[in-house]
Amino acid sequence: MMDDYMLPTWIYLAVLAVIVGSVMKKVLAFHLSSTPALLAWLSFTVLVERLWAFCLPTVLLMALFGLSVWLYSTFRPGALPTLPAHGKAVFITGCDSGFGKAAAMRLDALGFEVFATVLNLSGEGAKELQRTCSPRLTLIQVDITQPQQVQQALLVTKNKLGPNGLWGLVNNAGVCVNFGDAELSLMSNYRGCMEVNFFGTLNVTQSFLPLLRQSKGRLVTISSPAGQSSNQAYWEQQHKHLLQTLSPALLEEYGEDYVTETKELFCSYTSTANPDVSPVIDVIVQALLSPQPLVRYFAGPGIGLMYFLHSYCPVIIRDRFIQKLFLKKKLMPRALRKQSSFDINLKFCNNNNEEKVVQPAMHQQ
Repeated sequence: MMDDYMLPTWIYLAVLAVIVGSVMKKVLAFHLSSTPALLAWLSFTVLVERLWAFCLPTVLLMALFGLSVWLYSTFRPGALPTLPAHGKAVFITGCDSGFGKAAAMRLDALGFEVFATVLNLSGEGAKELQRTCSPRLTLIQVDITQPQQVQQALLVTKNKLGPNGLWGLVNNAGVCVNFGDAELSLMSNYRGCMEVNFFGTLNVTQSFLPLLRQSKGRLVTISSPAGQSSNQAYWEQQHKHLLQTLSPALLEEYGEDYVTETKELFCSYTSTANPDVSPVIDVIVQALLSPQPLVRYFAGPGIGLMYFLHSYCPVIIRDRFIQKLFLKKKLMPRALRKQSSFDINLKFCNNNNEEKVVQPAMHQQ
């Protein structure tokens, strides 16, 4: 009986060990994101738990652990091989500041031929790029919401490309213009955001894809809700503009204190934001030069874990996590506060009335 029971269990353990080993091999070989790494370690934990459940000797468990450490240290690859940057051209949008400017500088230093778009050729960002980068870098003034400017940039890029063509397109340009609740933002703000972040990015992608197809190059699109996290003056300006444009009726419904708390939350994020943008720039470089690029990169510590929780955890846990992390508002809109106070007072009055009705009935009995 014991033998009949143990055989399927050891088969199960063997299969589980193979799965864990294959996952860990991919993690070590290709530096996958933290999600599969987390899954691998969870599987490893289950494997150890099953071994422990069968009361294997402690010495054997220690030997297995030591063997795992030895295999990891022996077969762990060093720095991943990368493709050469020299002779490769890359087109980057939104290089006036932030990720775009930092990426243009890094790629230029690595030897890329960089075509960097800016909104203002006489702005501080463009001047810094001209001052610090090599003559290989080409600045082009482009508003990606203007199709004719995108086509002109395409012509300029074609005329200056070397024989290797365009290796990479980095869609970086984006804006974050909405401040607060949906009802508090103008429809023009939403349209402006979509014009840049969606339609403008789509227009650039469609225009430059033929060049990427010819060179079998790379397309990198950056998505970030925190491009302005470290710019406290930006959120102060957004708050001031909102109070000036908000209708008196809506301001009365929400309350100025509610709007101000939203602004203070954004400003508190800026005080804790890491000014180091190198994790983002590192993954841009990896996406452009890795022989086997990933479909998606998570830049910065904890981002992969956040997406893992969002993708695999139950909705109630996921929403509670997001609320604890981002939605830390304490005030409700003024109208809801009034309604809540009215409901409490009404309930209190009803309870008093019920007591007045019940007490005489009890006396009659």
